[in-house]
Amino acid sequence: MSTPSLPPERIVYQEHVPGARYASLILRRGFALRLTDADGTANAAVLLYNPHNLLERYNAPDTLKGQHTARLTAGHMLYSDMGRVMLSITADSLDWHDPIGGISDADAVRGTYGQARYQERLNDFHRSGRELFLIELAKWGLGRADLLPNVNFFSKVQADEAGNLRYRPEHSHAGARVDLRAEMDTLIILQTAPHPMAPGPEYAPGAVDLTVYRAEPVAAEDPCLVSHPENARAYANTAAYHSQE
Repeated sequence: MSTPSLPPERIVYQEHVPGARYASLILRRGFALRLTDADGTANAAVLLYNPHNLLERYNAPDTLKGQHTARLTAGHMLYSDMGRVMLSITADSLDWHDPIGGISDADAVRGTYGQARYQERLNDFHRSGRELFLIELAKWGLGRADLLPNVNFFSKVQADEAGNLRYRPEHSHAGARVDLRAEMDTLIILQTAPHPMAPGPEYAPGAVDLTVYRAEPVAAEDPCLVSHPENARAYANTAAYHSQE
């Protein structure tokens, strides 16, 4: 599914996140976030939380079970652990984003790419996905206990006939885009370390461009809303939550 061009008057914020860096923002209900793979090598790892109740967060098992899938693309929703919808994937030019590959830690990065410390490489030292998430989570009073299964946008992991997981290099391309509509206010924690299954030996994480824009109202026949009965129930739970505000 293609991603439509955005009229300039709908855009409210833009940010460029280099490879092996981090960012966070609260995406308000009624707005959407477009992620763009800047150079074709990006992995945008994302965690989600309710900024008004940080105990509510993205729930990967329910998201995949409710929509009978191990990949995410347009028409899918990202559920919270309280049965509500946090974000909807309204457009996607890749047709596959990885919700099962997880993140790298320091040992894995060292084993794949070798040692590259700050004292020697300065800002080009090797960082893991876990380290980058923890740095950004700390800004919101969150820490190790709040690390969760994440979504890796722009990456593809498939299971073969024997059940082995295979990472697919060169899945993305420069300019690939995915649009995420906020169904409730959502704190998005993002980092751009390499996917944990990406092959070495070069440590060369790609950059991601963020564009926040005003979303269109959700129609009764919205593709995300009608694609699965579970989505309709989760959306109704979200509507009930908003009615209590």
